[in-house]
Amino acid sequence: MELSFTTFRINCTHPFGISRSTHDYYDIVYVYLKSEGFVGRGESAPSARYNESTKNIIDILEGGISLPEALTDPIKFSNHVLPQAKSLKALEVALSMAILDLWCQKEGISICEYFGANPEKMPKTSFTISIGDLNLIPEKISEAKPYNILKIKLGIGEKQDKEIMNAIRAETDTLIRVDANEGWDLETGIKMCHWLADQNVEFVEQPFKSTNLKDTAILRKQSPLPLIADENSINSNDIPEIYGIFDGINIKLMKCGNLFEAIKMVKMAREREMKIMLGCMIESSIGITAAAHLSPLVDYADLDGNLLINNDPYSGVTIKNGRLVLPNKSGLGLSLSSKDKNLI
Repeated sequence: MELSFTTFRINCTHPFGISRSTHDYYDIVYVYLKSEGFVGRGESAPSARYNESTKNIIDILEGGISLPEALTDPIKFSNHVLPQAKSLKALEVALSMAILDLWCQKEGISICEYFGANPEKMPKTSFTISIGDLNLIPEKISEAKPYNILKIKLGIGEKQDKEIMNAIRAETDTLIRVDANEGWDLETGIKMCHWLADQNVEFVEQPFKSTNLKDTAILRKQSPLPLIADENSINSNDIPEIYGIFDGINIKLMKCGNLFEAIKMVKMAREREMKIMLGCMIESSIGITAAAHLSPLVDYADLDGNLLINNDPYSGVTIKNGRLVLPNKSGLGLSLSSKDKNLI
């Protein structure tokens, strides 16, 4: 059993802007587990919002990860390895992906099959239009034509947010999901939710800061649109606290820490009749494909991080008529499409 890792810079096709930051690129870490001729792959895409960085992750990996001699049980193997990520969830999930990818390849099954998800029930994914130059909106909308749902980043103020929406509506009438990324105050949230209700919008994601559940509860009583938690939905521990305040949760593997935790979140949300979305950071096809294997278990998919970069070194999940399509292979089902010698 051998563990290796490398860093890789993924470049955004357009500057990726949300209410609190804009990026042209992201540095990620790939983790590889090799055994008996198989390679399990994982991806770590850390977020500064959660105080994680590529440097934090590399420091831990360079310090060494203790591995059991053999992968005979993925749960026991994970219980030994994942605590060594020292609560860095983006690293934890990269190790989780690699472990399950390796295990499922050896067993000749997909990760979708491992979790009992039905690949015939793959959802459609939204395509994100980030905050940026309004003059680029026609180009971005054109790039989004293969998709039936748009995810629009707002949260910079009522006037600017309406300008963005009006510019988009001048180009398309397709279904929209709005993500405010903690950017509104209560007054703006109430105004925007009522205004957006007439704009063919499906729901609003994370209108206020995660510390402001009081205003979220007030908004939910007044909003004609459902509210979905993102920054308030990091892992399963958050669900009891936000139940009755949000209508649904957004599960991101990079936040929750491992695929088993994501499944726990699905179960807990279902028990409370909350809607579930699978989301992502800006990631390559390793991370997005891992999430896609769980997507038949949820209501909404926002798995487009690999579609927003122009140098994805791997291929995995694809899109057909806006719907996610898993590769017909075991494990994650990934293929390396780059000649970079540091990647496997």
